[in-house]
Amino acid sequence: MTVNNVTPFRQRLQGRAQLYAMIRAFFAERGVLEVETPILSAAGNTDPNIESFSAPFSGHVDAGARERWLRTSPEHPLKRLLADGVGDCYELGRVFRNGEAGERHNPEFTMLEWYRVGWTHRQLMEETITLVECALAMKERRAEVLIEGYRQLYIDELGLDPLHAPIDELRAPLARYHIDPEGLTRDDWLDLLMTHQLQPNFPRDRITVIHDYPATQSALARIRPGDPPLAERFELYLGPYELANGYHELNDPVEQRIRFERDNVRRRERKLREMPIDEQLLAVLGRMPDCAGVAMGVERLLMCLASTDRIGDVLAFPFSQA
Repeated sequence: MTVNNVTPFRQRLQGRAQLYAMIRAFFAERGVLEVETPILSAAGNTDPNIESFSAPFSGHVDAGARERWLRTSPEHPLKRLLADGVGDCYELGRVFRNGEAGERHNPEFTMLEWYRVGWTHRQLMEETITLVECALAMKERRAEVLIEGYRQLYIDELGLDPLHAPIDELRAPLARYHIDPEGLTRDDWLDLLMTHQLQPNFPRDRITVIHDYPATQSALARIRPGDPPLAERFELYLGPYELANGYHELNDPVEQRIRFERDNVRRRERKLREMPIDEQLLAVLGRMPDCAGVAMGVERLLMCLASTDRIGDVLAFPFSQA
């Protein structure tokens, strides 16, 4: 028993509830609408680095696709709402990713995702920083903020130009990890440099925001023309933990279809199942207003607030006990 008869288990649940209340107050104050979208979808996530859970539907065939997919994020339906004119909106809800289980990952987790109409990714970066600062203030904590371009970060910290260095130079700092190079692309090596060389060294009392990624890592972000072209994307870290991934959102359905199809080519190359493309999103994407969006892992933020490296410490029941 602890002080005031509050057990550590109850403290865990209270911490989550308090964070949810803060998030909802944060967006209510800013006029951002909370919405709820489907968890099961006829389309899957084509990203070759993410695996989806599937679920069979046994009802009448008129209801649609017999195989449904548990969402890995609410991104696609939120964008459909934006295309229908809902305006600034957010969702706080459960998402699912197959195979991601361990000390720092749970296959079922909570994601906060929000969109700001008429904003760029640079404007949304600032709001995301403010949200994290508000969460830290709940624990009477503060953090310094570093905002750095992707290219400059690699040059400053590793002495490598991520956009132009030969792939052998990118691989060299990772030699001690004995990583099998089979099938790994340039972007894979850049990601490994981030996770193995850069991210672990981010100070725990610092919010690090990295922006303007290589165009080859655009995902669903717009590409800004230039030499070189850059993806208008950012990632936010608190200490060594990646909390959020945001974009100046692409609203070109032709380009988005090309990216979905390219993902499925990579899935075939990796001997992964191809995923059904979200035709309902593509049908309305051209009507989606200019906007920026960001997704944040709530458990990651809770882990930082609780000063723990174990995701099980911020869950009521981890996957092994579910």
